[in-house]
Amino acid sequence: MYQRTNIYLSPDLKMSEIITNNHYILLLLEHFGIGLPLQDKSLNKVCEENNLNIELFLTFANLYNGLKYSPKAPLSYSNTPVIVNYLENSHKYYSEEIYPNILSTIKQMAEVNNHKEMSLVPKFFIDYFNEVTEHLDYENEVVFPYVLDLFEQVKNLKHTRRKIQYSVVEYKEHHNDIEEKLNDLKSLIIKYLPQKNDQSVRRKLLFLLSELEYDLNIHSKIEDLILIPLVAEMESHLNISK
Repeated sequence: MYQRTNIYLSPDLKMSEIITNNHYILLLLEHFGIGLPLQDKSLNKVCEENNLNIELFLTFANLYNGLKYSPKAPLSYSNTPVIVNYLENSHKYYSEEIYPNILSTIKQMAEVNNHKEMSLVPKFFIDYFNEVTEHLDYENEVVFPYVLDLFEQVKNLKHTRRKIQYSVVEYKEHHNDIEEKLNDLKSLIIKYLPQKNDQSVRRKLLFLLSELEYDLNIHSKIEDLILIPLVAEMESHLNISK
């Protein structure tokens, strides 16, 4: 996976230099709703103009820079809506942009490569896409509304002691790895699929799959290492048990 350096970012660095150093940071910015151009603004200035908590942004950006999750201090409940919005935007990127691009590229590849093994690629990807869509729908329709409701209760100091039909425990059990099958597809294309006049489109497809894999990996870390612990703390704060 392409990345030029694994350095910790600091608030005074120019955002343009950060992007030049690791172009995947563009995905991070887009998921936060931040677009180009950024002129010579520092990371701190960009966060200030977009009303973003700088520690939250740095935490996410350092994950994109290939570094382990190691915040200086635990993130507070106040970051919850921003985190959920970020994850919702990443879902739109998956379903509305990169998945359709990948499927279109697979169809281009099938037009020039008529080996029988080629028929496995679109079938594999469509099955995978259906599984991912189910996962994203579950988060959009069940998890995120629940998380935002918890946040509102904590913000408004509505303490309660009750059993509920849903909790973060169930989310953790449902939160399976959707990256493994993607890696299997890459292996099929790299190792086994016979080549027939498809080198350039095959390369394009692998680049798209690698971009998706990269972002999905960060997405999973944000959910597992940041969102789920925050939700568990809010449940504990509200004396919620399952």
